[in-house]
Amino acid sequence: MRLLRVSIMALAVVALLAACGPAGQTSPTPTTGSPSPGQAEGSPSPNAGNGSPSPDAGNGSLTVYSGRSEQLIAPLVEQFQQETGITVHVRYADTAELAILLIEEGDASPADIFFAQDAGALGAVAQEGMLADLPEDLLTQVPDAFRSPNGDWLGISGRARVIAYDSSEVEEDDLPQSIDELTEDQWRGRIGWAPTNGSFQSFVTALRLMRGDDGARQWLEAMRANEPVRYDGNSPIVQAIADGEIDLGLVNHYYALRQQAEQGEDFAVRDHFLPGDDPGSLINIAGVGMLDTSENQDVARRFIDYLLSEQGQVYFAENTFEYPLVDGIPGPEGVPPLAELQHPDIDLSDLSDLQGTLELLNEVGVLP
Repeated sequence: MRLLRVSIMALAVVALLAACGPAGQTSPTPTTGSPSPGQAEGSPSPNAGNGSPSPDAGNGSLTVYSGRSEQLIAPLVEQFQQETGITVHVRYADTAELAILLIEEGDASPADIFFAQDAGALGAVAQEGMLADLPEDLLTQVPDAFRSPNGDWLGISGRARVIAYDSSEVEEDDLPQSIDELTEDQWRGRIGWAPTNGSFQSFVTALRLMRGDDGARQWLEAMRANEPVRYDGNSPIVQAIADGEIDLGLVNHYYALRQQAEQGEDFAVRDHFLPGDDPGSLINIAGVGMLDTSENQDVARRFIDYLLSEQGQVYFAENTFEYPLVDGIPGPEGVPPLAELQHPDIDLSDLSDLQGTLELLNEVGVLP
């Protein structure tokens, strides 16, 4: 238990230092509130940020620790409050920070729901025995691949790893067909990556699961030798491709879609989905777990059910451009349906070993 606490804390410290620059510019304690313009997914917000309950609220209350940003999630939370009369208090922060906080708070945590940006953080909290078993009627709404085999967390939306590319400069026939081809000389200095980003680190964790630490190290070293350009996150990578700084980037699928929605079809960045079970085709989730210490579990179940409802799933498809995980809800336009995507057959719960990934990234020398 103690080792896992230290591991998650190390993860958050590295992420914070990378994201926030010199020490002292941000507090390691999660805060809440409205994000500044352009605020990254899951980054801490500076002020209090509880949603406004319906005037006739009186049907209970709920406390959510959200690693999803307020900019993305607050409108959906507001809809839930208006429709149910349930008051929702949300604490927004980085997913890793919230995992630390939950573990440190233990049985005294006020949280009812942990809404995490990735499966690894949910798995880490679950390993501490802090998540309650979810009812079967919720679990069975989500495919087996996108929920805990122990039944203590489930995915709400899916995010696929892709290679974003400049369609005005790179022909489809010339695109790499595996992450290993990215290490070839033709791509030297033309690729963007974000080693401090949580989704990239989850990808490396999956790579370790599939190839072992030695295989993951070999790929990282080969990539580093190919002079990729380092960025702070997925959005800067996509923008750098659009600006002509690089031609390819390792990102999640929805970043290019968001820019296309804002700028129209003239925006030249497109997503390339790798075939087969390549590690670069990992599908991770944003998901939820219910704290076993929650005194509001009935209300918490209603909130999860709302996220899985048609209204909730359509919200993610149309507003965040993520994949709905409930069968029958169409995914975002411009990408293949989720059912057609090939992806590695791994247990997403196993992505919880983020400390081992950080140690490897440090060893290879790709972290600041």
